[in-house]
Amino acid sequence: MSQLASIAGAAVGALAASMYLDARFAIRNDLRQGSKKLFIMLSMRYIAQKTRENKLLIYNALEDRAGTPEGNNVALIFEGRQWTYTELFNALQPIANWLLKDLGVKKGEVVAVDGCNTPEFVMILLALEAIGATAALLNCNLTGNALVHSVKLSRSRFIIADKQIQNLVSAVESELRNEGIETIYYSPDFIETLKDTEPLPKERRMGLDPMGTAIILYTSGTTGLPKGVILPRMRLLLLGRGIGGYLRLKPGERIYTCLPLYHATALLLGMLPCLFIGATIVLGRKFSHSTFWKEVRQSKATHVQYVGELCRYLVNAPPSPLDRDHNVRVAWGNGMRADVWERFRERFGIECINELYGASDGMSFMSNANRGNFSRDAIAIRGPLWHLLNQGEKRVLIDPDTQEVIRGKDGWAIEAKADEVGEMINWIDATEPDRGTPQYFNNKSATEKRRISDVFRKGDLWFRSGDLFKLDGQGRLYFIDRLGDTFRWHSENVSTTEVGDVLGTFPQVAEANVYGVLVPNADGRAGCAALLPTDDVLNGNKMDFAALAAHCLEKLPRYAVPLFVRVTKNLDYTGTHKVLKGKLRSEGIDLSAIKESSDDQMYWLSPGSQAYVPFEKKDFDGLKAGKVRL
Repeated sequence: MSQLASIAGAAVGALAASMYLDARFAIRNDLRQGSKKLFIMLSMRYIAQKTRENKLLIYNALEDRAGTPEGNNVALIFEGRQWTYTELFNALQPIANWLLKDLGVKKGEVVAVDGCNTPEFVMILLALEAIGATAALLNCNLTGNALVHSVKLSRSRFIIADKQIQNLVSAVESELRNEGIETIYYSPDFIETLKDTEPLPKERRMGLDPMGTAIILYTSGTTGLPKGVILPRMRLLLLGRGIGGYLRLKPGERIYTCLPLYHATALLLGMLPCLFIGATIVLGRKFSHSTFWKEVRQSKATHVQYVGELCRYLVNAPPSPLDRDHNVRVAWGNGMRADVWERFRERFGIECINELYGASDGMSFMSNANRGNFSRDAIAIRGPLWHLLNQGEKRVLIDPDTQEVIRGKDGWAIEAKADEVGEMINWIDATEPDRGTPQYFNNKSATEKRRISDVFRKGDLWFRSGDLFKLDGQGRLYFIDRLGDTFRWHSENVSTTEVGDVLGTFPQVAEANVYGVLVPNADGRAGCAALLPTDDVLNGNKMDFAALAAHCLEKLPRYAVPLFVRVTKNLDYTGTHKVLKGKLRSEGIDLSAIKESSDDQMYWLSPGSQAYVPFEKKDFDGLKAGKVRL
């Protein structure tokens, strides 16, 4: 018995030791994530198999299910209507024949599609794929020069546009016509008129190049006109398979998304995995906090997609009986801010917040299926084994003023240590720099600007993500900011995201947009926050500027406390709910420019003050004259 007790004691001790080592060094986590090189090797084997089978399309997954028992599973739900996989497959045929016969769309041709979240948009996209064509998915909020630029960039002969946004497109229709681009509007009624169900020619899906362009997505255009990002067929297939497997989707599970399908999050990480695996995509027309949970509950969705600002709207909305009356287990998305994370989980009873990082024009993808306190607010957990297996991803120190990589005395980049903020970079094979790396459509110079050479040794080549991260001593990786959103003040680097998180916890602030502003006779940029007050302030209650200042001074380092506050009734957003900073940054603290564009009120934390007070012309003149030192 004593021997058995000794063996049992040793086993318990070994188990406890292994559990400690796993917790300390994230061993199982690192093994699950594995080696990127091994993943690429296995992926290439899979793609080679699909190439031999001539099954490189999502359409093939629909085709294989049509008319089988799997074809009876629900593929798409929209505003109470639904399509099984067989019904969706059959619905594509007349649309594809219209594209093929009436418009004469050729194999490999690019067609610009400008549509909102509707089943017809999904069907047109899949029909184009079915005939071997490429869809260039335009931001349906665009008009004017940005829209013309995006269509011309695609070199499409057509723009197929949703009739709902005819007012935006018609404004530039004659200009497009002068460029030889025909505008065609679609609607549910128009789609219903298409009746040709002749089987589509298989030749259109034979001999496709896995590296050929499947879809073109566009950047947001926040730093200039939109750029087209090439998504190869191979990437779509791997994303559908990989994300579906990661989320453990299966038929019967349902992902609800009201994010725009012209954007990667909804299209590539929501709809694509569902269609690949055979699960259900529940499509919302657009986000509204008044209908979000209603649609989620009615559809029996098991997963919801989010971006950070969407979650902020939801937690700021009045309580509702529907807050926990739903089937959602997983919230899947990106940009969940620290000041919202736990409030969102607790209020809506979400078991798992699965935060991700990725970009259609990036090389890194990471995620954190968070269920507890340890990994809250992080985007990944990375232990020593992960770093050993993945040498092609680094974080390097950056000068926030020049946005250039800081180099040491030896001329090489300086790798960020634990708790240091650095830009994520990814290794590129310098002998084949275009193979498997992000490419912009018809814009080689923009592609090459994302690359940097001679980083750690002569001749090496790396891809710049443009995003800043911090890895703490326990292996938790945090997204800090976009590179251009970090500024330097009093020789310190300030993250707009971190400051915004602190402001977001002040009771009278509904949302904060933080940015750096130039100040006369001062080096660097001072912090400024455009604040959208809560409804009670907008309805007449006064904002407590002394309490706001005390909150910032208590929660932030002195150099990070916003010196200026711009109180506004509206913030500007992209179509994917990201706040826009360009206009605010350019107007800065110039009161005449602010007055010309809005009725916003400016306040500042004047030297020696413990409360934000109105910022007036005499204060601005004092700064310009050098009479006030900040």
